[in-house]
Amino acid sequence: MEEVGIVSEEAKTPAAAEDPQLSPFREVVQPFIDLVHASRALWAVNVSYFLEGLIYFGWLSLLALFCNRFVGMNDLHADWMVSFLTAGITLSMLFFGGVADKIGVRKALILSVFLMLVGRLIMVSAVGLFPGAQGTLFWTTVLGIMGVVLGYGLYQPAAYTAVREYCDERTAAMGYAMLYALMNLGGALPGFISPPIRMKWDIPGVFWTYVGLTGLGLLLLFIILTKRVERETLAAVAGYRKVHEKESADKDQKELDEAAAEKAALAGRPWIERAWYWIRNHPLADPKFAFFIFCLIPVQTLFAHNWLTLPQYVYRAMGSVGHHYMEFFVNFINPTLIFILTPSIAALTRKRNVYNMMIAGTFVMAIPTFLLSIHATPNGRIWLLLGYLVVTSVGEAMWQPRFLQYAAEIAPKGRTGAYMGVAQFPWFLTKVITGLYAGWFLMRYCPAKGPVHPEMMWFIYACIAMASTVMLILAKGWLGKDFKTKKE
Repeated sequence: MEEVGIVSEEAKTPAAAEDPQLSPFREVVQPFIDLVHASRALWAVNVSYFLEGLIYFGWLSLLALFCNRFVGMNDLHADWMVSFLTAGITLSMLFFGGVADKIGVRKALILSVFLMLVGRLIMVSAVGLFPGAQGTLFWTTVLGIMGVVLGYGLYQPAAYTAVREYCDERTAAMGYAMLYALMNLGGALPGFISPPIRMKWDIPGVFWTYVGLTGLGLLLLFIILTKRVERETLAAVAGYRKVHEKESADKDQKELDEAAAEKAALAGRPWIERAWYWIRNHPLADPKFAFFIFCLIPVQTLFAHNWLTLPQYVYRAMGSVGHHYMEFFVNFINPTLIFILTPSIAALTRKRNVYNMMIAGTFVMAIPTFLLSIHATPNGRIWLLLGYLVVTSVGEAMWQPRFLQYAAEIAPKGRTGAYMGVAQFPWFLTKVITGLYAGWFLMRYCPAKGPVHPEMMWFIYACIAMASTVMLILAKGWLGKDFKTKKE
């Protein structure tokens, strides 16, 4: 499952994977072992992140269908609305990612969850208040999505800032790994929670359940992450760092001083000279780095189809099984497999060449999409989809952890953060671009009413995804030599 962006990617390989002596099984269970020993402040963040994984991905899988049935949108416009949410969150993080540093983690988390609660409440309550008023429902849906966009733009960076501030060097990697693990576990639960509620109370009933869980998450933040708990945790971490990290702090201060001196030297220069300096030193000025991150857009479209195409496809093309258990196929299988496979594959392939893993991983992720292009009965499509989900999850686990590993390795000293941040820009473009056409393909090949024939749609999507592997292979002589073999 891919949606959360840069901060979740740095946790793709759990802490235990850094120790080659640990077995894949140990790497899977290690986050749970560490969770028991986490501080109370980190517990608050973990519980909140788990609930948000459940709520966010559960809501996302039903949003397009909600817009179809209750807001009166066709598939094209419904997918635009979903892209507005997902791409808006990525953009929002660029503007509000630093808020937690200014107002504090606790305040940022509480404010962000409150904004998401208000946004979700607006979306679902409008259906009961204005039934059939499509114009009003459109604007209330937009307003509700804006609340979630602003809230999540604050929330995710704040959660990872919490790990940075509530953990010392002994537990930081574990903290990031736990967030990623809990997000995937939470994202899998709608596969079981949502179907029975939806069959009895329809989509608004599911959304009201998620609103209640959002309120519960906000309440738990107040109860668990009190001011006193945060103050004691920060004091404990600061005490450890003062004793054990003086050398590192001195080094960091030296780098900050050098950066400040360079900035001061540029301050008196003409603006055009400052602009040219920024352009020359921007990560995208490196043609190999720019080519690498943008050539991955085609395969990343499969991530976007998880919420732009799969829900409607399963609901409409797989008969009664898809109608009743859509969330199981969309929400449960991939995140569960990723939770298990990512640390295991990371351990088994830790000495493999990064570039070769990118080629193999993107190929394994893209090639099973052709399974969905095979003509089959509704029941036959179920087995093809299961095969697709299993194999594509293996591919995702192979290449996604290596993606930002490359960004970190190619970055000049002291500029890792800048390179990793820019590496996520194509993911924002992927959400926008895929959202522009996915609804049109659904209307043509898998409509809400009438016969469905989605095979050509998936064939086109498979060809698009394979383009990433082809470009990586063609560029291997030019680009591949810059990739290092990572040995632990």
